[in-house]
Amino acid sequence: MPFDLAALLDQHRGAGATIFNEHVNPKWGQALKLIGYDRAYVRAEGAYLWDAHGNRYLDLIGGYAVCNVGRNHPVVRKALIDYLESNAPSMVQFETPVLAGALAKELKKRVGRDLDRVFFTNSGTEGIEAAIKFARCATKRPVMLSEHSAFHGLSTGALAMNGCASFREGFEPFPSEFRAVPFGDLAALERELARGDVAGFVVEPIAGKGVHFHAAGFLAEASQLCHKHGALFIVDEVQTGVGRTGTFLAIDQEGAVEADMVVMSKALSGGYVPVGAVLCRTDIWEKVFSRLDRAIVHSSTFHMGGLAMVAGLAVLSVYDEERLAERAIESGAQLRVALESMMARFELMGAVRQRGLMLGIEFHKPRSLALGVAWRMVHALDANLFTQAITMPLMAEHRILSQVAGHAMPVLKLTPPLALSSDDGAYFLSAFEQTMIGLHRFPGPGWAVLRRMAGNALGTPSRV
Repeated sequence: MPFDLAALLDQHRGAGATIFNEHVNPKWGQALKLIGYDRAYVRAEGAYLWDAHGNRYLDLIGGYAVCNVGRNHPVVRKALIDYLESNAPSMVQFETPVLAGALAKELKKRVGRDLDRVFFTNSGTEGIEAAIKFARCATKRPVMLSEHSAFHGLSTGALAMNGCASFREGFEPFPSEFRAVPFGDLAALERELARGDVAGFVVEPIAGKGVHFHAAGFLAEASQLCHKHGALFIVDEVQTGVGRTGTFLAIDQEGAVEADMVVMSKALSGGYVPVGAVLCRTDIWEKVFSRLDRAIVHSSTFHMGGLAMVAGLAVLSVYDEERLAERAIESGAQLRVALESMMARFELMGAVRQRGLMLGIEFHKPRSLALGVAWRMVHALDANLFTQAITMPLMAEHRILSQVAGHAMPVLKLTPPLALSSDDGAYFLSAFEQTMIGLHRFPGPGWAVLRRMAGNALGTPSRV
């Protein structure tokens, strides 16, 4: 029988977890069930998901900042359909794809900074791996620097620059040629650079884990220090690029940042086809691809696939036409102002960090005795649990998807589509306020959920 997608989806409608857990990753399925995120989604549009029962969800995760233009955007979707219907040749390999050239031209136009060569990848992690290779080849130095709090991906080189112990555990040892400096510490950065063996410093403009911002001027000065000591300054814009922070790149708001390479991905995909890009200076490129016999010394089977290039081009068109960066600035500021106004009422709220539509809401130990006892109790059970007291009721009671910003971080993170409507913003704020009211009662439903979930996670179910 010929393949029938509709029949396959109907066969497993509402039971996707069963086949996934049996054949893919049962631990992930268990984790989703534990926090109440084990839903079966069957449709998506813009900022919304629908489950098999017709319930609508507001998605404020956006596929980890993938869906900047929203899910199933009609312009991106039509472009991909048009490409498929054209019967165009893709991945001939012995070719110079016109779509790759067109996408590179459009990216260069928006990024600037004399980054005149573009290497396409299938992910942000692949982009980081390419940047490591390019930096070492261009400088003839071995060491890569990153920040202690960094997240640059989970393949071997990227993982060696990962600041989260839970991701690194079990995959040691990591090469000594990967070193890290404290977040935002210019003095420590210069000490490392002065050793004379650093090929490049890889940095996120905004730390994705925890949504932490560097001090004003840090990135510009860090780039100058790198060049002073003969190292390359490499910017990881995988999560912050394509308008997420209110400008095409986050470094566009950081003054004279002298980037030697910029790595992008995520939102370029439009939520459809994986695609990433490394933009670099011509002199770096020519040291890597230095002779005819090195014309493909770094390559990948799928890195210039037609569908991926079309997705990127369509996303850039939507980004321009819908003024998504400007909309991110407006929506993000409205959310920040409203959230900050709640802080006087809710003592568990510690800070609101926002740039465009990348937000982190941090919680801290409360002043009052009863809530302080509850805070200590939950953290004694598991430092990872507290923020689930916000994500879980937002999902269970309001059908809002949100996420914890990182392991052992009491930070709620939001990266919604950039065209988030004012109505959706208001709906989230109302739901968040109700969740805070519940959490500030002790004993109360929020704390009971945490204790029960902690017991389940530890294998000792709570009766609370």
